[in-house]
Amino acid sequence: MKGKTNMRADGKKIKNIPPMYAVAAHIMAKRSDACNSIELNIPLEPIQKYLRDVRSRGHNISHLTVIIAAFLRVTAEYPFLNRFVVNKTIYARNEYAVGMVVLKPGQLDGTMNKMYFDLEDDIFKVQEIVDKYVDENREEGDTNATDKLISVLLKIPGLCRFGVCMFKLLDKWGLLPRSIIKASPFHTSFVISNLASIRTNHIFHHVYDFGTTSMIVTMGNSREVPKRVNGEIVYEKCMPFGVVMDERICSGSYYALAFRRLSEYLRDPSALELPPKVVNHDT
Repeated sequence: MKGKTNMRADGKKIKNIPPMYAVAAHIMAKRSDACNSIELNIPLEPIQKYLRDVRSRGHNISHLTVIIAAFLRVTAEYPFLNRFVVNKTIYARNEYAVGMVVLKPGQLDGTMNKMYFDLEDDIFKVQEIVDKYVDENREEGDTNATDKLISVLLKIPGLCRFGVCMFKLLDKWGLLPRSIIKASPFHTSFVISNLASIRTNHIFHHVYDFGTTSMIVTMGNSREVPKRVNGEIVYEKCMPFGVVMDERICSGSYYALAFRRLSEYLRDPSALELPPKVVNHDT
């Protein structure tokens, strides 16, 4: 069993953990015990200016893609963001997966699955993956592995309860099959939700105790945020983010540096057109 807990299908155990974090994973055994949240106000003008420029060059890039590409690039530099905690053990994820809900045409409810990226992907590759994901999941019926798994669990009375209990147990001990992890929207690097697309404000969405998602990001309606410029108060149109994160995977200062870097990329998204200058690997 020891070997199984050191290596999972989606990650490996971090061996050199500072004592404080090793203890914290036991004190805050559940992810919901370890939630921190932050609100980020991202200026819209630099993003919109970039989108106009890239469109004039024949590329159709969305706001959502810019955000995902920025998080992807920041994770290449700050790999602890891709860690997760299961069964009081801290792991380094061996993939980069982003969960997102897609609304189906004419329906109030949507479907949720995840997109897979490589840390070296540029913004154009990210847009390609996002487009494919949205197109596939907007089709009618069970369009992804998540939908199909749910349909199977609900076909037989009692199977859902038994199946979910088994999934939780297997996940706890690092034995959850790769096929189930691939179908699970709860096993992701982070989940993103663009609430502005349904004209509502951002929220601070809870993280899930089941699975491995350490961060959930929501984007809300744009708003004007006051700031001081040359002694005067001016208003800047911003896109607010609500971010909820698991504090057990890294320090507050590490998160702060990562979010500062995120803001830098979102002030100049053109930097995301090139491959990352460095990809730091977790050890």
